[in-house]
Amino acid sequence: MNVLLRIAYDGTNYCGFQVQNNGISVAQVFQDAMEAVFGNRPDIKGCSRTDAGVHALAFALNFSTDCRIPVEKIPIAINTKLPPDIRVLSAQVVPDDFHARYAAHNKTYHYRIRNSVIESPFDCRYTVRVPRQLDVDAMNAAAKRCEGTHDFTTFCAAGSSAAAHGDTVRTITDCHVVREGDVVTISVTADGYLYNMVRILAGTLVEVGSGRMTPDQVTAALDACDRSKAGPTMPAKGLFLYQVEYDEPTA
Repeated sequence: MNVLLRIAYDGTNYCGFQVQNNGISVAQVFQDAMEAVFGNRPDIKGCSRTDAGVHALAFALNFSTDCRIPVEKIPIAINTKLPPDIRVLSAQVVPDDFHARYAAHNKTYHYRIRNSVIESPFDCRYTVRVPRQLDVDAMNAAAKRCEGTHDFTTFCAAGSSAAAHGDTVRTITDCHVVREGDVVTISVTADGYLYNMVRILAGTLVEVGSGRMTPDQVTAALDACDRSKAGPTMPAKGLFLYQVEYDEPTA
């Protein structure tokens, strides 16, 4: 059977989701746990490649298995073999041709900022502190300029394979900013992302919120297709994969 898992993880200690040669990845640790449970090492197909230090609240992956464990018991079984910073949230059987990456319609990321002079010891691993008071209304005005289908080269890090192939057009269906006390959250929903796209977009919106850029300058930067026109790349620890949307998959 083909099984879809929803997992959550704290990315602090990992080099990203995908298996890499330069460190321990979420996928490597996850497959170690699966091997301990199933007696083999299933190939897993993730919905995305999160960067080093990026977190996930609802990452999706699928794998094929002939195990006899009831599907509803799989999360409990795998969780017993995982470290506490990775957890399986749910499991369901999906069609044999389902692929967690290619079946996804949209992915939503949240970028969390602690807008305070003083860091909080309780969420310093999950927010990035910006001491200067941010103008959320201005940030929202700029965020709306990024919605729609555009060439997002401006919000793409150098060295991106997609940029090298000219594959830089994406569609953002929603981009907005919300303040809750000292925490400012940037939410972005799109059909796909370029390398560091959300972190660069967040850095650009912070420039707007700090008064160093205007919404009109964000539009001009986007149209310029020039990375140097955008804001800085924000640190990874503030970024969360928040939601992955599919058609309702059924067996």
